This record gives sequence, C-alpha cells and structure tokens, in this order.
Amino acid sequence: MAEISGSIAPVESSVIDISSTNSPRAKASSMDPKNVDCCEERSKSLRARYIYAIIFFTINLTAWFIRDYGHSVFPPTYYKEACGTTGHDCFHTLGVLRVSLGCFIFFFLMFLTTFIARKLYEACSKWHSGWWKLKFFLLLASMVVPFFIPPGFIHIYGEVARVGAGIFLLLQLISVIEFIRWWNKYWSPDEQSNQRSCSIALFTSTVFYGVSICGIVSMYYFYAPRPACSLNIFFITWTALLLIVMMVISLHSKVNRGLLSSGIMTSYVVFLCWSAIRSEPVDEKCNVQKPDNGKFDWTTVLGFLIAIGAIVMATFSTGIDSKSFQFNKNNVKLEDDIRYNYGFFHMIFSLGAMYFAMLFISWNLKDSATEWSIDVGWASAGVKIINEWVAATIYTWKLVSPVVKQYRVVNNEHTMQP
Repeated sequence: MAEISGSIAPVESSVIDISSTNSPRAKASSMDPKNVDCCEERSKSLRARYIYAIIFFTINLTAWFIRDYGHSVFPPTYYKEACGTTGHDCFHTLGVLRVSLGCFIFFFLMFLTTFIARKLYEACSKWHSGWWKLKFFLLLASMVVPFFIPPGFIHIYGEVARVGAGIFLLLQLISVIEFIRWWNKYWSPDEQSNQRSCSIALFTSTVFYGVSICGIVSMYYFYAPRPACSLNIFFITWTALLLIVMMVISLHSKVNRGLLSSGIMTSYVVFLCWSAIRSEPVDEKCNVQKPDNGKFDWTTVLGFLIAIGAIVMATFSTGIDSKSFQFNKNNVKLEDDIRYNYGFFHMIFSLGAMYFAMLFISWNLKDSATEWSIDVGWASAGVKIINEWVAATIYTWKLVSPVVKQYRVVNNEHTMQP
C-alpha cells in the first residue's frame, strides 16, 4: 500500500512564509542551498524505491531462469564442492534458494546501513538514494557468494526462509487491512459527508459484496462439482461463513463500521480462497485446470509474468507502508525528513526474498517445481488457506478491539468508584 501520509509542514513556519512571501528575506530563504539540496535528495529517495523494485523484479526472473533452464544453459564450470559433480545442487530448488539468499544478503546489508536514517541530508540517506555503481558490485557479490556455499547450509536457509516468508505474509496482511480501514474512513458517510460520497460508498460496498457472492457461487460450481470434493466444499463453505460473520459484526450497533470495509475484506478473503484452490495440484480430480504435459503457451507465460509482478508489487507496497506499523501515526514531517522508512523498506524486501523463494519452490524443499509453475502444490494451498483465516481473524479483531477496550475502561471505572 502506498504510504498515505504526506509531508506536513509546521504551522508556525507556514504562517511566516505566507506573511512574508514578497520580502527579500523570504526570497533568500527560498533559494537556501539547504532547501534546494533537500528537494533534490527527496526526489532521489522517491526514485530510488522504484530502482530497488526493478532490481527485485530482475532477481525474481533470475531465480526462475536458474530453476527451469540453468542446468541446460550454463556450462559445467560451477564450483563442484557446492554444486555437486552434476551441478544439480545449484539449479532447480537449491538454485532458487541460492538466488534468494543472495537477494536477502543484499537487502539485509542495505537495512543495516539505512535503518538509522531520519533526515535527507544524512550519509545513510545519501547511501540509500545514490552510490549505484558501488551497490551494483555489492549486489553482484551478494548473488555470487551463495553459489559457493555447501548444500547443507542452503537447506538450513530454506527452513529459515519458510519462517521469513510467513512473517512477510503477516506484515502484508496488516498493511492490506490498514489500507482497507483508510479506504473505509475516506468514503464512509458521516455527518459532514455530502450525498455524493454516501452514494459512492453504498455503490462500492454493493459491488464488493456482489463480487464476493459471485466468487463463492463460482467456486462451488467449478471446484466442488460433486460431493466427493469434500475438502474444497469445506474451504468454500468456511469462507462463506467468514463472509457472513464479518458482515454481521461490522453492522453491529456497538461496532457500526458499515458495509464498505467488510465488503472489501470479504472480497479479499474470497480471492485468497480461490487462489488456494487454484494452487492444488493439477492432477487433483476437483481441479478444473488441465495438465500442461510439459507444454506451455502465451497464456502460461502471461500468467507467470503477472504472478511475478504481483510478488514485486506486494513487496513494494508493503515496504513503503511503514506508517501502518507505527504506534504514533500523527507525527509531523519536517521539510528535511525522509518520506518513508528506509530501514523498514529494505527489511521488507529482504523478507520478500524469502517469500518469492517459497513461491518458486511451492514451499517444498525436496521436490523441484515444474517449468513455468509458481506456487502450486498442497503446501502452497495450505499456506494460502491459513493466510485467509489469519486475515479474517485480524480484521475481526480490528473491528471488536475498540469495543473490548471501552468495556474494560468502564469496568475499571466501576471498580474504582467504591
């Protein structure tokens, strides 16, 4: 989620600027080299995050290429003590993990060197936004070193990557839910809302609920066509129950959050359920996908690229959304403050390196995934279902937590009165 907060200048300084815009002193201050330098550094920092996203996307493509075609393209010049005599330990599943480890090393080093940055003119900020030639060699070294590490350590990294990918999913859920809360607050009607905003909120919530219901019905039709598909029936039915529970709680008189936020959240939950069922193996009797038999066409390539783009977008949007994880969200940003938390940004990308590794190997450290596949298998389906249930739990707690806190405060006041 893109960070919603903008920069808010101090009130006193804005008043002074307005009252003295035509004075020579104001013109001199506007041409202050420090202000010009801050504007330039701010532009560099905003451009830098897109460069890091392109780097992350390129590494994703590299991991896919190493997995599917590395063994047939690269000559046998690899380090045999790490890759084995046939090179198998540097391609396929272990090849993806090695590329992921290199990506993790690079972004974790960037995290260690930028997490203390607070001002645009600091050395850490300039390092984050510049020095690209030096960072290119750092990235190259980070990507090469894992291919000299013995397979045993790579397997250990794979186990750690499972945990890191789970943490990434949790942070992504929190970011998505905070975005939904902001969207609901922005569009929901209140006493000062005009008729247009109320109509837009009502129309939007109706659309999201309509999409959710159509999604439930479609999943029953395509993925649970017979009673023997008991697992899919359970997943879809449980998702429908979650939809009803979130809607009822959101409309409860003590919660009173309206239909917009619950409508958006139910659509997201239905999408996660559909994605989990789609991740089931293609030879499963209740999966309507046809086995590809080792062949692929343009739709397979397009779907694969869209999936990689979704990974990069999820990592990027969570990385720039540090405000959702701050306790005090009303901090006033000064002119020379950084516009997003560099350390948090690089930490999310380092966790994203673990996440894309799990998707490319389908959360399975033993068997290699098929060509042009991503996040397919029972392990992937289970992770997505758990992700769905955790998302619904966190959102429900966000709805009821203010009521619970208020109830505790009232009880404490009653106990203190005697």
